[in-house]
Parts: sequence; C-alpha cells; structure tokens
Amino acid sequence: MASILRRALSQAIKKRNVYKTSFLQISTDSKILTSVFKDLEDSNHTINEFVWQNLDRWPDKTLTECATTGHGYTYAQTHRMSINFAASLRTKLKLRNDDTVAIILPNVPEYPCISLGILEAGCIISMMNPAYSTHDLQRYLEMIKCKAIVSSKLSYPNIAEALNSMQKKLPIILIDNDELPGTTIRFSEFANDLNVDVDCLKAVKRSAKDVALMPFSSGTTGFPKAVVCTHKSVVDLNKAILDPNVIYVEEATANYQSVMPGVLPFFHIFGFNLLMMSLMCVGVKLVTISQFKPEVFLETLVRHRTQHMYAVPPMIIFLAKHPAVTPAHLQSLKSIVCGAASLAKSDVEALLKKNRNIKFRQGYGLTETNGGLVIGRNDDTNYASVGHPVGSCQIKISDLKTQEALGPGQEGEILVRGPVLMSGYYENEEANKEVFTSDGWLKTGDIGKYDENKYLYITDRLKELIKVKGFQVPPAELEIILRTHPKVLDCAIVGIKDPISGEAPKAFVVPQAKQTIDPKELLEYVNTQVVAFKKIKEVQFVTEIPKNPAGKVLRRIIKEKYC
Repeated sequence: MASILRRALSQAIKKRNVYKTSFLQISTDSKILTSVFKDLEDSNHTINEFVWQNLDRWPDKTLTECATTGHGYTYAQTHRMSINFAASLRTKLKLRNDDTVAIILPNVPEYPCISLGILEAGCIISMMNPAYSTHDLQRYLEMIKCKAIVSSKLSYPNIAEALNSMQKKLPIILIDNDELPGTTIRFSEFANDLNVDVDCLKAVKRSAKDVALMPFSSGTTGFPKAVVCTHKSVVDLNKAILDPNVIYVEEATANYQSVMPGVLPFFHIFGFNLLMMSLMCVGVKLVTISQFKPEVFLETLVRHRTQHMYAVPPMIIFLAKHPAVTPAHLQSLKSIVCGAASLAKSDVEALLKKNRNIKFRQGYGLTETNGGLVIGRNDDTNYASVGHPVGSCQIKISDLKTQEALGPGQEGEILVRGPVLMSGYYENEEANKEVFTSDGWLKTGDIGKYDENKYLYITDRLKELIKVKGFQVPPAELEIILRTHPKVLDCAIVGIKDPISGEAPKAFVVPQAKQTIDPKELLEYVNTQVVAFKKIKEVQFVTEIPKNPAGKVLRRIIKEKYC
C-alpha cells in the first residue's frame, strides 16, 4: 500500500512540475481565468496542524452538538479524544502509516474527533455514505484496501454482510453506547482511554505530501473511483476558503461564536472540507443533523439562531418555495453559500424575498478539487454566477471539438488546475489519463462560460447533454425555467429516445402540495420560451426527484425507473 501511494505521489509531483512550467507560459493568456484572490502562501502543514492551530483561542467553545439529543463536545474535548483515539488505533489495532480507515457515519458530533484521530495515527480517511448497500460497501472497501471501519449500528448489518462476502475480518468500531453486536469495539473505549500510551504517536511521521483522504467520485468516466487527496491539497483548499475576501463567517471571540447547521453530509467532500474542517479554524459551533428532515432543519435554524449556512440546491428550493417556511425561520441568517449543483437566479431571488439581508453566493467544486474551486467575493451579488477561481487556481473554457481556450460568452468544457487538485484516482491510470491533460489541466466534465467581468457560470454536465437532431440540449436550462412555474416544487429533465430526433427532453415534475397541473400547461409554459430543438416532449408527474447527498439529480436512476 505504502509503495503504491509513494508512486502515486511521485506522479503527482511530476504533474505539479508540469503545472508550474505551463503556468509561466500562459499566465498572460487573457482566455485563462486566474484568481481575483491573493495567491496561497506555500506551507508544509498537515491537516491536524492546520486545523488545531487556534485551539488555545477557544478550547471551551462547543465544536459539535447533536440537533436532536443535545449531546456534543468542546474543541478541547475533541482534541483530547482525537489523540487518545489515534493512540488506540496504533497500539490496540496495530494500524500504521498509510493504512486506510473507512468512516461510515451520518453527521454525528464524534465525526471531527474520529477524522482527526485517524489522521493523527498516520492513517488515511475514506468517507462513505452510511446508506450504502452491501454491494456498494463491498466494492468500496475492496477498492481502498480498508484496514478498519468506524461506523454505527445503523450501518453494521450491511457492513457485516459485505465483509462476509469479501471473506474478510476487519476491526469495526461503533459509536453507539448501548449493547454492541458481535466482536465490535466501542468508540468511547478508544477515545476516552486516559491510560493509552500517547507517546506511540511520536513514531507517526506525516508530511504535507502524504495522502490524507480517499473519498469517492464518479468523475466524468462512469463508475465511482477513489480520489487521492494529500494533506497539502486539503490544507490549500481550506486556506483559500479562509481568505478574508472569501469567508463571511466570523471568528469566535470570548463573547461570540458563530453557529452553523451541520446538515451537509460530512461524508461528502463539501461537508467534510468546507463545513467541518474550514470552520473549525474559526471556532464555529456545528449543530449536527444526521438526516435532512424539514422539521428538524427548521427547528435548528430558529432554536440555535444560526447565522450562516452552507447548503445544496434542494435545501434552497425548500426554503424558498415551501409554504411552511416563513421569514421568521430565516430571520437570524446572515449568509448562505450554495454548492454541489447549479441553482437558478430565480430560486435565489425567491429565497431572498423572505430575508433581504442574507448575503447569498454560489460556489463550484468537485471531489477532485477537494470540494471547492470557485466562489464569489463575500460582498458579491451576482447570484447567477458561481464566482471566481480561489487563490492560485486557474480555469479554462475548452472548445468541445478543438480543445482551444474560448473567450467570454462562449460555452465549453471547464478545465481547472491549481494546488487544490487531487493527485489522481487511486490505482486507476486509465481514468487518470482520461481526466488529466498532458499539461496538468483537470477536465471536469462540466459545461460553462464566463463573462467580460471574469464571472464563471455553470450551464450543465457534459455527459448529461441531450442530443436532439445533432444539437446539444442542457437539462439544467430547461429545469431552471420549469422551477419558475408557481405550481412546480421540483423537477428534472432527461433525454428519452425519439425515432425522429434521436433524443428528446422529458420532464419529471413534483407538483407543489395540493396542486393539480395539466401537463399541457407546463409544456406551453416552457416551450414558448425556448428554441424548437430544446422543447420538452413529455411531462410525467412523480413524488420525488432522486438525488445524491450533494443534491445532484440522479438522471440515471430516473431513466432506469421511468424510461
């Protein structure tokens, strides 16, 4: 495992050298979007060193609190427990540098402690969705060569079945405090062991170049792949987000602490890096919500008077359009950053009608860029755009046929490069060759454009484009129009086979509560606003739109279920 990772890092260093050389050659190219923010200063911090650098400023402030039970931990408690947990992993499980540990948990107050403890032990984190099926778990655990698992009784049956299918026995640590199944280990016995030999951690030698995370991404090439993120790439991303012109969240003081709803899944890179890791650096209190339930979410906003929120589009649409959400629910909010999928300007404006004082921004990133890459300044009001590249990063809009860099207003594939990029996909050179260009650009598979003021706009996913008589139709464009209809709560567009045009757009619509809609009404509403080849052919009403935890529409699932 260690030798494989060293080879991966060697390849990554070569890519960085290509990047530096190429940057000198093209830095004056007006078609390359460079950052409006200051360049990142080079550093050799590991994630743990970076996150805990301000611990002495707010040790007694609450770091995490469960939205439903109220139990949680201070910053000092989390730090101490993470050290004990790390030492227990080394001494009791005999884990060593570069061993991979899977975290299969919803958002719980223990998540930061577990994550930083694994890294403190010199190991690598692989975050997984607790709702994964047995088949998924088997595939992912085998892919990362997992050595230990941290989870809960909620996911244990599927984990046990997956391991049985793999004919493997791995140590499983559960966070539950009641009776545990089988030979599983109680988390508190590791994290609260005051007698464990923490001196063993002196043998842990980690540098910024070492691998820290291996989350999963489908990228642009189909099946999920393990993404290799180093300590340096994670730290650089968080440094970029903490730029004073980017972050709007206030640092904790003796008399003040910002409160955020911890609703974005920590197993997703957006939730892990931007919501959890970045905000620990400014002393934020995270109220963890294990599963999005409207009543719990709204109660958390009001009861904790949350000042800031990181969100995905379905949350914004819910807050903007659901009749149960009133201005009182949003009264304490000062700022919102929305990412993971594009959001229409009309949806943002619908939200702001309920609180005009909210500073709203969209952002853009991928798992391959550690979750963040583009965001507006913290005083921006361009709601349709996702903003500008973060510090030391670049973007190029590439022509789909010629790969030439395009100018303002021209749509093409978004290519990115900079220090926040992954080293590559773990043990998947074929996918690496597909996603990286020879001069270090990462092909995102997203379609976008930028304007004369260098604002970036996301228009769609390349692989989701619908081809109608040779023309490319972006589903997101039609979805934006559909969602402005007052009777539509949510929607998705997919391409269906058509004997004449090859493909045609079909709409799947969730109506607003107690609303009856004539399909012809929706067809007329949209089709009068678009060119002929973009017209929707059919409308089908459904109870919900399947989406992943980051809020992206799962068009493949829609096709399998309805088409």
